[in-house]
Amino acid sequence: MPATTNDHILTLSCPDKPGIVHAVTGVFAQQGHNILDLQQFSDPVSEKFFMRVHFGPTPTPSTEHLIEPFNKLASEYAMEYKIRPVSQKTKVLIMVSKIGHCLNDLLFRAKTGQLPIDIPLIVSNHPTFEPLAQSYGIEFHHLPVTKDTKAQQESQILELAKKHDIELIVLARYMQVLSPTLCEAMSGRIINIHHSFLPSFKGAKPYHQAYDRGVKIIGATAHFVTADLDEGPIIEQRVTRVDHGMGPNVLVDEGSNVESQVLAAAVKWYAEQRLFLNNGKTVVFS
Repeated sequence: MPATTNDHILTLSCPDKPGIVHAVTGVFAQQGHNILDLQQFSDPVSEKFFMRVHFGPTPTPSTEHLIEPFNKLASEYAMEYKIRPVSQKTKVLIMVSKIGHCLNDLLFRAKTGQLPIDIPLIVSNHPTFEPLAQSYGIEFHHLPVTKDTKAQQESQILELAKKHDIELIVLARYMQVLSPTLCEAMSGRIINIHHSFLPSFKGAKPYHQAYDRGVKIIGATAHFVTADLDEGPIIEQRVTRVDHGMGPNVLVDEGSNVESQVLAAAVKWYAEQRLFLNNGKTVVFS
């Protein structure tokens, strides 16, 4: 159902127990709000409950009247919850190195309204894509990095994120390993695109690794970033078929299309409040 101006999204997670759905929907019934869409999942392994509710329209943009009843539920069910206007775009900082297909794709999708995000700035360890950023009217910061300057460079990144109220950092083929400090500071708020179908072919040149193994399918993986390289919770994966006649460069070209699609999907789901961390995995209400 199309969103209206005063539509909102409620997201919540808590230990699983009977009565959660009844309690949550009861609040909306008492307040006279219509539930437009509701998705839920109970994980029998982690024993956690997850829910996403699209509700509205409310009489005004304010949802202050829902704070008291939901704070009461949060206390009763040990619940973490958030209410966010559908119209509020997610502020995204994009980081990139010298390979630009994912960056270009995200910029185009954001400009054409396919992604509900606002991109106030782009950070890169190379100046390559400054003209592209300028063509979209986006602030560009060239922050070179070496082993000796990594801590200082990442400190600048965090300062920029704070200055621009960044909610999500997207690594659009940013070819530097982030420090544990940065990963912890933005925990659950950094998405990376890895150019292989994880957990296969980690690290550098995965397409060349795939070619050497003679694979028939290549893919891409979008995942949350943790201090463990390429080990963060997986958000989305897609594949495309290849054959023996394709060399490494052809695999790279084929893979770039999949990478763009997978990263765009992950960013869209994050911006639409469809992603939940569930220990080392994710719940995705796609």
